[in-house]
Amino acid sequence: MTPAVKAAEKGGVRFRLHEYQHDPQAQSYGLEAAERLSVPAERVFKTLLADLDGRPQVAMVPVDRSLDLKALARAAGGKKAVMADGALAERLTGYVLGGISPLGQKKRLPLWLDASADRHDTLYMSAGRRGLEIEMAPADLLALTGGRLAPLAR
Repeated sequence: MTPAVKAAEKGGVRFRLHEYQHDPQAQSYGLEAAERLSVPAERVFKTLLADLDGRPQVAMVPVDRSLDLKALARAAGGKKAVMADGALAERLTGYVLGGISPLGQKKRLPLWLDASADRHDTLYMSAGRRGLEIEMAPADLLALTGGRLAPLAR
């Protein structure tokens, strides 16, 4: 049981876990999840860490899209956002790259969810390890994390 699953259980929201055999040779963890679970890529969200004027931020966008760092900076009221170093992302969240979940992180960081999430009843995201996805309603994710919707993907 990962910290992400424990956080969802503690939060009392509805969720489903989906497990698949992760291929270490996969080029993209998120696209691999979409393919293995037969889910459209726009419903599978990747969890990214960015540095916004020295403050870490969590941003989630569909796995087939990219994070627009300028849009994140605008949404969060900052000047400049850059992607956080992978080692820093792992240290702050307690998860390995490719398994970073927005739930159950070591330190609660501000979370920004791409506005496209609102078009779906449920989203898929990492449940805290490669090969394990958690599915839940976007509103529940935002309630559990204190996150906010914003147009972030390009």
